[in-house]
Amino acid sequence: MSSSLFHTLNISRQDILSHMLDLDVTSSNLANVNTAGYKTARSNFQEMLNAQLKEGTQMRATQALTMQGSLRTSASSLDWAIQGDGYFGVTLPDGTLGYTRDGQFALDADNTLVTASGYPVVWDGEITEGMTNVNVNSTGTVTATDADGATAEVGTIQLTRFPNPGGLTDNGKNILLESDASGAAQAGDPGSENIGTLSSFKVENSNIDLAQEMTRLISLQRTISMSLKAFQQTDTMISEAINLRKA
Repeated sequence: MSSSLFHTLNISRQDILSHMLDLDVTSSNLANVNTAGYKTARSNFQEMLNAQLKEGTQMRATQALTMQGSLRTSASSLDWAIQGDGYFGVTLPDGTLGYTRDGQFALDADNTLVTASGYPVVWDGEITEGMTNVNVNSTGTVTATDADGATAEVGTIQLTRFPNPGGLTDNGKNILLESDASGAAQAGDPGSENIGTLSSFKVENSNIDLAQEMTRLISLQRTISMSLKAFQQTDTMISEAINLRKA
């Protein structure tokens, strides 16, 4: 029996597995179309070779496309959006630093500035009891209104950038982690060289193109269906060849 049938079977199998993983990435993009600051993920594939024979492709990694999302106006002064390069730093439960573009913040029971998931935001300042109308300007200066109605400066916040932000690791809950691929974190003041600016009363939308992702979803479903048919037909041919040899 020709070994080419087994190669075809293996290629079809690998193609199905690869596109199933790509389907997961596309589905995740669609699920996060309304997630603030979320960045579109893209699958990266690599051709597989074995003894000079093509053995299909394999998904090697996913990459975040870090283009700027559009900004929408919010009614909350604690909704802060980044325009340009940079991430907010947050402290995770295990004490490590995480990074996010989602600036929909709130104050917890201890007047700590936290993310929507309850992670403390990394900044230099303090909001005391009774302060309201917490705000930030374009260069990261945080102000608030005290009990007497006076506006006071309560601290500053920096942003963090990476040489290759597409290499950040997804930690879930819209939080990213530094990795070897992303390069070392570089903190700086908003508005300084290579660092974006901040806007209060603004939310950054995800940069997902809904129409493009839906088209991708339909294309993947059709591709998987074709690969499955090729796999089934090749499997049938192998079974028939085996039966003929037994006859």
